[in-house]
Amino acid sequence: MKRQHADLTVPFLGVVRRALVEAYPSRINRCLKLLSEEEIWWRPSRASNSVGNLVLHLQGNVRQWIISGLGGQLDSRDRPREFAETGPISRRKLLAGLRKTVKEADQILATLRTPDLLRKYSIQGFEVTGLEALGHVAEHFALHAGQIIYITKLRRSED
Repeated sequence: MKRQHADLTVPFLGVVRRALVEAYPSRINRCLKLLSEEEIWWRPSRASNSVGNLVLHLQGNVRQWIISGLGGQLDSRDRPREFAETGPISRRKLLAGLRKTVKEADQILATLRTPDLLRKYSIQGFEVTGLEALGHVAEHFALHAGQIIYITKLRRSED
């Protein structure tokens, strides 16, 4: 008896797209709107990141792993700069940058097929499949969105 395996590409990409395009960006957007420009760049210590740093970092990660890594565009990421930035970069500019990055990534996600998810890519010095790359980005985005939400609750004392 021959076993058939369902193609999980479409459902998997749906989960990734919901996280990266819908759920987390809207929560980050709400947080940025609740925080003052000063609070966006507040750091609890020199070893910590501000919300602004985390937004820049998410843009860099999505651009490097999806837009460049899977989409083949030039990788011009300056990762240390994402964390060194102390602002002020305005809320409006941060939101526009995140929106633009997510839109570009979504356009690439819309083109991916099963062979793309199974293919090996070299991204940030790692040899990964497309599936592993997207799993990494979704997990990474969720982690830092959670940090942004926590900092916002800490600074604003509201849900």
